Amino acid sequence: MAEASDADVCAICLGDMVRGQASFVAECSHAFHLSCISANVAHGNHNCPLCKASWTVLPAVNAAPRPPPLNGRRAPRPPPLAWARALQVARSTYQDDEQAQESAVRANAAAATGGGGAVVLTTHCEYPAVAKGAARENFAVLVHAKAPSAAASEAARAPLDLVTVLDVSGSMRGHKLELLKQAMGFVIDNLGPADRLSVVSFSDEAIRRIRLVRMSDQGKADAKLAVQSLVARGGTNIGEGLRVAAQVLDDRRGKNAVASIMLLSDGRDAFTAGRNGAANYINLVPSSLTYAGSGSRTPAVHTFGFGADHDAAAMHTVAESTGGTFSFVEDETVVQDSFAQCIGGLLTVAVQEARIEVTCLHPGVRVREVKSGRYDNRLYDGGRAASVDVGELYADEERRFLVFVDVPTGGDGLTELVKVSCTYRDAATGQAANVAGDDAVVQRPVVVTHIEPSMEVERERVRVAATEDMAAAREAADRGEHASGARILRSRLQAVQRSAPGAAGEATCTALMDELCELAARVENRREYDTTGRACFFSSMSSHGRQRAGGSLGLLFRGGGARKSRCKSQAYFTPAMEDMVKRSREQRKATAPQKTPKRQQPEAQSKPQRKRQKY
Repeated sequence: MAEASDADVCAICLGDMVRGQASFVAECSHAFHLSCISANVAHGNHNCPLCKASWTVLPAVNAAPRPPPLNGRRAPRPPPLAWARALQVARSTYQDDEQAQESAVRANAAAATGGGGAVVLTTHCEYPAVAKGAARENFAVLVHAKAPSAAASEAARAPLDLVTVLDVSGSMRGHKLELLKQAMGFVIDNLGPADRLSVVSFSDEAIRRIRLVRMSDQGKADAKLAVQSLVARGGTNIGEGLRVAAQVLDDRRGKNAVASIMLLSDGRDAFTAGRNGAANYINLVPSSLTYAGSGSRTPAVHTFGFGADHDAAAMHTVAESTGGTFSFVEDETVVQDSFAQCIGGLLTVAVQEARIEVTCLHPGVRVREVKSGRYDNRLYDGGRAASVDVGELYADEERRFLVFVDVPTGGDGLTELVKVSCTYRDAATGQAANVAGDDAVVQRPVVVTHIEPSMEVERERVRVAATEDMAAAREAADRGEHASGARILRSRLQAVQRSAPGAAGEATCTALMDELCELAARVENRREYDTTGRACFFSSMSSHGRQRAGGSLGLLFRGGGARKSRCKSQAYFTPAMEDMVKRSREQRKATAPQKTPKRQQPEAQSKPQRKRQKY
């Protein structure tokens, strides 16, 4: 049940529905007086009288009678019984998902892959040698994990349960909504027959437009019809949209191996986050979606801030608290590419519930600290061991973590520092796995002459330090200290330029320098920071913190001329993401309206000159 707007007309009695009257808004978005449609349902009609769509959520029957017209005045509050029945309708469960084929898919995956590839672990020490008589504190060891490659066939990958939560408030009216519909059409076209999709839209309230259905030919047609029926009006209730999406996934009778939510909004929540006069964004996130580490199978929410007017802090909070990523779609025309990037990863989840374990080997070695970004880590056994909860990995994704250890004196020729291992579950087959990497060791000569540091370790040091300074600059800007924020970033830019990988012109450091230049330009001006700068910071921090592609596709950098970002969005791209984004761009180019070339005026043809006759 929803409170009707003044402009609504009941499709059964054709009478106006004024605010305060009990009404029912169906999944197909058509609205009726609750008493009118209840009488219709009481006679066994479970389809929309207008579009004939089959309803899975039905209005309560024997509802209170509709109040008489009030000549434009506000209707009295309906009787308590009507409100109770309306609440019952609003809280209906969603145990109507189309049956998942998880067991059959996993059997096919096991047969197709023979167990699939494995996570590969490697270690890199800051220096290859430490003098025998010297002790070192905070000696850096890089732990590098890489997921197996993407499955060669559709049958060999883990199927996806996806819920898209789409803003259809009044500000989405017109070109924005059309771009969103096109982007959703691309998503639907690229889901496989074992994947399932549900669409939730929200404005003042949230409506599940289609139940969780497999993307067969019929399922795709139904999903596209649901998307095309979207109409923009009303306010922005992000919290209610997420609540309905969480309930869709919580109430599933069967589950695919992978589940996720994609949330897009162009505005600010006016219902949930701002209660009691304060912006408490965590109120937007249902408890069942809160990320609880690598052993948790809670669906990640990947958020998309659409245009310059969205609430970047809210979208970033939702993504961070659920293990997702936040992307800033500054150029609204590339929203389809942003969606393509996201599903390019979700359709290739290879590893789940991954945890990396680090164990000290030499009795004198202790772990002091682990730099793991937004991934939870902990030290135990008095620093003799550490772990990092990684969670899901897309095919070919990589993660790098810096482990700082104390190296004691002594050693006969070499000192064994740490060993690393990774436990995880294969997403396609469901089988548990445990892999080990090479031990991290250092040589212990009596005297160490000049040696070069590991380029892999230095590159990660540079990235981690830059990410920390991005956070510091954003905090300074939020305090109103914009000049200070710009100084922090420009100082870090100079440090990157002086670093070994920066001086060598490595591509990742070059992109990082471009990013620092861009963020410095966006933070030093208060107006630009409030308009787009804050969103750029949050998207960069989200991408670097998760080491996962997100960021701002299509963002041009001032510092490097007309070059597109490779650090915020493409630095963490996987081959599957690149392929999906390429597919999206080709499709957009093919369907874009062709510009009619200006017709050239035909050149005036010179008249043949008559040959002069001599007389």
